[in-house]
Amino acid sequence: MKKLLFLLLFLVPIIIFSQESKKIAHIDSVLNYLHQRQLFNGSLLIGKEGKILYKKTFGNADPKNDTPLNNSSAFNLASVSKQFFSMMIMILKEQGKLNYDESVQKYLPNFPYNNISIRQLMNHTSGLPDYFEIAKGDMTLLDTLSNKSLLELLALKKPNLVFQSGEKWQYCDTNYAILASVLEMVSGSTSDKFFQQYIAAPLKMNNSYVYHLKMKSYPPSRVFGMRYEGGKSLSNDLIRFDGVVGDGNVYASAEDLYKWDQALYTGKILNKSSFTEAITSGKLNNGAETKYGFGWDIIEPGKTVAHTGNWVGFNAAIIRYIDKNQTLIILDNSSNSYANKLIPNIWEEKPIALPQTQLITNIKVIDGTGLPAYAANVRLVDDRIQDIGSLKVFKNESTTDGKGKVLAPGFIDSHSHHASGLDEKPEGIAATNQGITTIVIGQDGESVPIDTILSSIKKIPVSINIATYTGQAWLREKIMKDDVGRKATTLEIDAMKILLASEMDKGSLGLSTGLEYEAAYYSSRDEVVELAKVAASKGGRYISHIRSEDMHLDEAIDEIIDIGREAKIPVQISHLKIAMRSRWGNSGLILKKLQQARLEGINITADVYPYTMWNSTPRVLFPEKDFDNLASAEFATQELFDPANSVMVRYAPSPTWQGKTVTEIAAINNETAAQALLRIIRETSAIGQDGTIVAKSMSETDISNFLKWPFSNVCSDGSMGGHPRGHGSFSRVLGRYVREQKLIPLETAIQKMTSLSAENVGIKNRGLIAPGYFADLVLFDPNTIMDNATVSNPTALSTGIQSVWVNGKLVYNEQKSVPNFTGKFIKMEKN
Repeated sequence: MKKLLFLLLFLVPIIIFSQESKKIAHIDSVLNYLHQRQLFNGSLLIGKEGKILYKKTFGNADPKNDTPLNNSSAFNLASVSKQFFSMMIMILKEQGKLNYDESVQKYLPNFPYNNISIRQLMNHTSGLPDYFEIAKGDMTLLDTLSNKSLLELLALKKPNLVFQSGEKWQYCDTNYAILASVLEMVSGSTSDKFFQQYIAAPLKMNNSYVYHLKMKSYPPSRVFGMRYEGGKSLSNDLIRFDGVVGDGNVYASAEDLYKWDQALYTGKILNKSSFTEAITSGKLNNGAETKYGFGWDIIEPGKTVAHTGNWVGFNAAIIRYIDKNQTLIILDNSSNSYANKLIPNIWEEKPIALPQTQLITNIKVIDGTGLPAYAANVRLVDDRIQDIGSLKVFKNESTTDGKGKVLAPGFIDSHSHHASGLDEKPEGIAATNQGITTIVIGQDGESVPIDTILSSIKKIPVSINIATYTGQAWLREKIMKDDVGRKATTLEIDAMKILLASEMDKGSLGLSTGLEYEAAYYSSRDEVVELAKVAASKGGRYISHIRSEDMHLDEAIDEIIDIGREAKIPVQISHLKIAMRSRWGNSGLILKKLQQARLEGINITADVYPYTMWNSTPRVLFPEKDFDNLASAEFATQELFDPANSVMVRYAPSPTWQGKTVTEIAAINNETAAQALLRIIRETSAIGQDGTIVAKSMSETDISNFLKWPFSNVCSDGSMGGHPRGHGSFSRVLGRYVREQKLIPLETAIQKMTSLSAENVGIKNRGLIAPGYFADLVLFDPNTIMDNATVSNPTALSTGIQSVWVNGKLVYNEQKSVPNFTGKFIKMEKN
């Protein structure tokens, strides 16, 4: 028994070593994988109890030459520098030269805030604003910001605090830049000299130093930041803010950082009891912990502390498992942070997912800017575009041969009703078959709560992205219930404003209205303006199916312009059209009015779909809401739609009439078209339904003019069925209006479907083929692309759309859906 126990005790360290060896082997393979894919260029060190278990460098130290990194290469530590400046302040405290709770103003008389302490700088509870925007406005391209000039700028401008000191925690680089000034004033020495005297020299950190752009030279061990572009490494190094130190600009090698790490377990540079405070969470005025000490994130008190840094091309991380005396040091100079995320998870035995790259080759890129097409390859990493250019295939990389076709950003449908069918058809082929990757819903004043959308996507993932406006009609119905056929009271408007603000905070793009529809028709302009002001205050926008598209079109356009002016909000006209025969040909006058509004500073835009037919309830054909007036019905048949070419696509009272024109229904009942229209309204109202009509009422000339306006984007206003626009709008523009009619250049049309759509509704990081943008893409053949959907066959798929990617995953290929449900809910992002 004793012999067995001895053997078991002898085997324990071997088992432990074996586990560490497996993790290190895994880490090494991951770093090689990342480096081969231009996702890591740097150094990694793993230490335990003073011994280095793993140490390796990958790549070059300078993008201008092929000098390889080595063990003495000193990286810019970015925000990891903060722990060194905290340490230097702590050294001064041990020397009796300052106290943490003293006012900064005691040491820096020109510092313009008298209630901020040194401690609050160290643990980010000062309330100071970040200095970048403040300094940017004061600098020319010839200036290099320094700690001295930053302090002078704060004294001059005295920007408001973000919050009262000690009330909140907010990471802020200004804190440590000011801390460096305190250090130099109290010590009488420069930061770089103090660092060498009290930290680098005692610890024999021979490749560690403070460096900034005000210095005349730099040590040969300095590593330069870079980025990859077009497959090549380019400079991404220090900029004109880098005369400042404190928040960054300490340089060190991985080996030196490990010397630093090990010294923190001893009293070599600071008493252990003093350092304990550095890795203890700070506290707010109310006693709440901040989970941040002096230059350290407190991940798990007494067990794990860490800090990361990111600046220009540098990414750095130090993770200390202080209860086990284990350390990870990760340094990268290639503008990538993948290793910072993956390596700690491997070490902590957590699951990881390697970034997946794929290359789309042999393509003509139309990038969404409106510029001419160019030949290139495009690389994706997970859900983002990584690089564009003459790119080589990585080992074992997934590739798609574009066969000379056009690759464009995924189309953004700024006015869509496709979401209503996604629960049954989550692949969204009605959208993807025409290249749409993002739909914007909540249109015409109707919407559903964002919580409902999020819950639905979580329950049934979808293949397309969804963004939404908040509908005024929905707000009215929530507050006014069934009594929407009147103006809202002040109290009701106030209640709607609260509800709208809540939806905006959850990510709504803004306010939508459908003022021609009965749920909103009776609302006043003041009501809309008050709601629009709420959306504006949250950084949102306003989109409207305006109050009239026919008889009162001029007044309706004046109204949306006034809303933009009074609420100071960008406004968009939904599906701009002239739906009155005697007004056809006036598109030029309307565009002049819109352009004049833009010249006055009103950001007014529009979206347009490429059909002379609209799709709605036939009740909109009665502008005066006199649904039993034969004279109004006769006016409608003469001016507002063509009954011989307008089809009832949904008619519950008599389903056999579905697919028939109003003229055909009139013939069946031996009556005039006007009488048939009254019958349709009467019979659908009797069963509490509106019916749906695809009605012809616009001219091709006006549509063409509206499409050519530089500030109009393409939309579908479509759904899963009914009107053919639901399956064919975007491919119709590219096939009929671009290729056949040559109305606008292909590149302009793509811009109107992508970046302009994104701009007009306020969506960021989509709509361009550019590094860092989400990988929503469509591959198509401009020579064959065409819509095939018709009124009689509204779900016919387009031809010419080869492949569609949503967030980096293929969702449509060769006229078939691919079961990847990668669609996301897109929230409005404030500027």
